[in-house]
Amino acid sequence: MASLRSIDSSNPELAEKIRTEADYFEKHTGRMRYPAFRAQHRFVGSGVIEAGCKAIIGSRCKQSGMFWTVRGANASLALRCCYFNGRFEDYWEARRPAA
Repeated sequence: MASLRSIDSSNPELAEKIRTEADYFEKHTGRMRYPAFRAQHRFVGSGVIEAGCKAIIGSRCKQSGMFWTVRGANASLALRCCYFNGRFEDYWEARRPAA
């Protein structure tokens, strides 16, 4: 961060951008311990999440001839996510009418 903050620019827009970026990195330093995360076998990229979205969402909503309303797609996807997360019964329990 010191190197980034030491950049001197006479352009006020560039100076502001540098300050904003340095602030971001400083604020999120704890989230950027990539070697430690990798040593713990954690994922540090978005590829796993993107693949999960493609498998859960894309395989259901983007099949040939399918047309969805936002409400219908959200309901279907919520159900699928609960199923794949092992929380299928929780989904229905939350929607059961009060006795």
